[in-house]
Amino acid sequence: MPINLSKGQKVDLTKGNPGLKNIMVGLGWDVNAFDTGADFDLDAAAFMLGSNGKCPTDKEFIFYGNLEHPSASVKHMGDNRTGEGEGDDEELEVVLADVPSNVERIAFTVTIYEAEARRQNFGQVSNAYIRIVDKDTNQELIRYDLGEDFSIETAIVVGELYKHNGEWKFNAIGSGFQGGLAALCGHYGIEVA
Repeated sequence: MPINLSKGQKVDLTKGNPGLKNIMVGLGWDVNAFDTGADFDLDAAAFMLGSNGKCPTDKEFIFYGNLEHPSASVKHMGDNRTGEGEGDDEELEVVLADVPSNVERIAFTVTIYEAEARRQNFGQVSNAYIRIVDKDTNQELIRYDLGEDFSIETAIVVGELYKHNGEWKFNAIGSGFQGGLAALCGHYGIEVA
């Protein structure tokens, strides 16, 4: 049975699963039933952070425009532009042992593409979740349902993996930002053109 987390809860990932090597991070959502005149295109991303809470270089920002870290430790499995269908809408894969030693945390985020132009926000999105699956056994380990706590936000830090005493843990964050992807990039030290 997966562990269902609440906002702010932290849980051990590798301590109780000593063989855990490869994980899949799945993010999903539904769009509420009203029309803003444009499709919702939500995008998952990962920010690989150093001890200062920033990405060391642009290569540590994994998203639809940079699908794989040079170490191959974090891979984005591709952009889903509609969010239709059951199950995960976007997925990232993480090889825990290959995460570079200068990366202490990996933050997982979801943003709304062109949110301002399309007049969209997370108040119009429901059933958003993140789940962590052991890729080798296909067993769901952790699930965090974000609930309906958002209104005008256009970006969410969903949760993060972090290293503590040599073990990986997960923190359910669920904090919203205004300003979409650009705001998140600024927060994590990535310059946006």
